[in-house]
Formats: sequence, structure tokens, C-alpha cells
Amino acid sequence: MGLFTYLTKSSSTLKPNALIRHIRFMSNVPENTVYGGPKPQNPHQRITLTHLKQKHKKGEPITVVTAYDYPSAVHLDTAGIDVCLVGDSASMVVHGHDTTLPISLDEILVHCRAVARGAKRPLLVGDLPFGTYESSAKQAVDTAVRILKEGGMDAIKLEGGSASRITAAKAIVEAGIAVMGHVGLTPQAISVLGGFRPQGRNIASAVKVVETALALQEAGCFSVVLECVPAPVAAAATSALKIPTIGIGAGPFCSGQVLVYHDLLGMMQHPHHAKVTPKFCKQYAHVGDVINKALVEYKEEVTNGSFPGPAHSPYKISETEINGFVSELQKLGLEKAAAAAAEKIRMAESSNGPAND
Repeated sequence: MGLFTYLTKSSSTLKPNALIRHIRFMSNVPENTVYGGPKPQNPHQRITLTHLKQKHKKGEPITVVTAYDYPSAVHLDTAGIDVCLVGDSASMVVHGHDTTLPISLDEILVHCRAVARGAKRPLLVGDLPFGTYESSAKQAVDTAVRILKEGGMDAIKLEGGSASRITAAKAIVEAGIAVMGHVGLTPQAISVLGGFRPQGRNIASAVKVVETALALQEAGCFSVVLECVPAPVAAAATSALKIPTIGIGAGPFCSGQVLVYHDLLGMMQHPHHAKVTPKFCKQYAHVGDVINKALVEYKEEVTNGSFPGPAHSPYKISETEINGFVSELQKLGLEKAAAAAAEKIRMAESSNGPAND
């Protein structure tokens, strides 16, 4: 049936207001938007830049947490976190590297896609990995496009505030892609910074943090991450900017805060990561200890034979079927297997009652 014919028939049975609602429910076009999307949206299902601007205007703190896979994304979604950052920190906390530098664009895209499947409410931001945007503005735009098209992200984040980074940020924004800036300690620049060192601790460095943040705002960034800078410097930058600041090790005066998923949950399994646990990170749980305890307990129960017990052996076979099965094994010359099957069934029946259909 054609759409016109369907609507004509529907209009004869539905009142005008009901018909309008009926048509709206058929459409993929979200209400009150200029252009449609693949799914209907409502304010309670997806955080947008507009929501972040409103929160910032009202002085409501913005919550940001990193995620790297489907389960962590679902956790953030359930908790109502505002922004989910698929960070290049995955290089350290997921892939086991000592720095963020080794992770590739293809690897980041795998993480992005997994997160996009799990997080339906937060704004999704994907990091541009080291080596994928520094050469030219064109390279930066091409990488950002892939993060959105192939990764399913809503925006990208890039580090630094050099002239070339500002140019790259502006080019990405002009290409129609939302950009989050990142100043202070920029982990991708540890070769220049001499390691994971806090920034803004002298006059020149503090002024540079504020000036760089302002330059990123001028380039069109919707937000700026301030990492590992003194609280007064972060407060000055936050006051100077018209866009939200997201602090990480930058004190309580930013517009919002971000922490790494593994850090805040206490999942410090990688030796290097455990050694360099950030001083600024509050551990809201000790999930790593819980995981280790569970794994040790599992190993012990398998070793001593207590797992799986009757409660975790749910699949039954009737006495008729087991007798036929044993008979078939004997025909195949597998007498030992037949005897073992019969014996194990008798043992199971004695501990768990007769087998049922």
C-alpha cells in the first residue's frame, strides 16, 4: 500500500489531531529539529551541546567519565553521566602501554563503536590519537570525520594549543564537527613536557594555560579540558571563558569534572598504571580487589571440584535418552565413555534427584 493511499484511508477514520500524532509516530524525524536523524530523540535520551550550554549557564556541574567498551558505556549510561569520553587513555588502561602514544586510529575506532552501542544518553566524544591530526588541517578534519562516521561519536577531542592545533580545531569546527579542547598537561606531548608533569605552576605557564584556552574557544571549541593545573589557574581560565571547562586534577572551580573509568573504580591491574595512579583521583570503589578475589575463589572451586555444582548444572537428559545414548556409545566401541557417562549420571542422580525430561 502506498503512503498516500494509507494516509487517505487513515484520515477517514482518525480525527485531525489524532492523525497528526499518528503521522509523527511513523516518522524518523525528531520533533522540533531542522534535520532528522535515524531515530526519534527526546531530551531524556541524548545529551546534546545545547544541554551542556544550559547546564553551564545555570552553573550546574557537568559530569564526564571515560569509557572504552560496551559494558563501561552501559554503566555510564545507567548512572546518568553527561559526557562519555572515549579517550586515548585506553592505550594505558586497556592495552597496557606506558603512555597514550601507541594507540592507533583504527584501535580507537573499535572502542568508539563499542561505546556507541552501549551509551544511549551521554554526549559521546572521541579522542584524536597521537599522529592522526598534527600534519595538517586536512589530516585533522579527515580523522575527525572518521571518528564521527565510523566511530559513532558526537564530537572529538584534541590536545594542545600550538598555532597548528588551533588551526586544526578551527578547521574541524568549520567542517561541522564539535570540538573539545585540552590544555595543561597534555599526555600526547610528554616528549616535550619531560613526562607527566603538572602545568601552570609559574607565572608564564599559568598565563599560557589561560591564553591557550581562550584561543581554543576562539577557534570554536564547545568545551576545554584543564588537566593537572593549580586550582587558582583553573578558576581563572573558567572565569575568562564563555564555554565550560572540564577539570581533571585541576581543583573544584571548573564547570565540570572528568575521571578515567578505571581510576575512579580502582581497577589498577596494569603494574605501570598502579604505580602512576594519579594523586588527584578519588577511588570510589576498589573493583580491582573484588575482581581478584572472585577470580581466586573461582580457581579454588574449580580445583577442588565444588564448581559447577547441581545449581549450575541445569541441563538434564531423561533416563530413556541416556540409556539410548550409552547404547550408541557401546555400538561405536566407546565402552569406556559409555561406562563413564552412566556412572556420572548415577552420581548426579544420587546428589540431585532423578533426571527429568
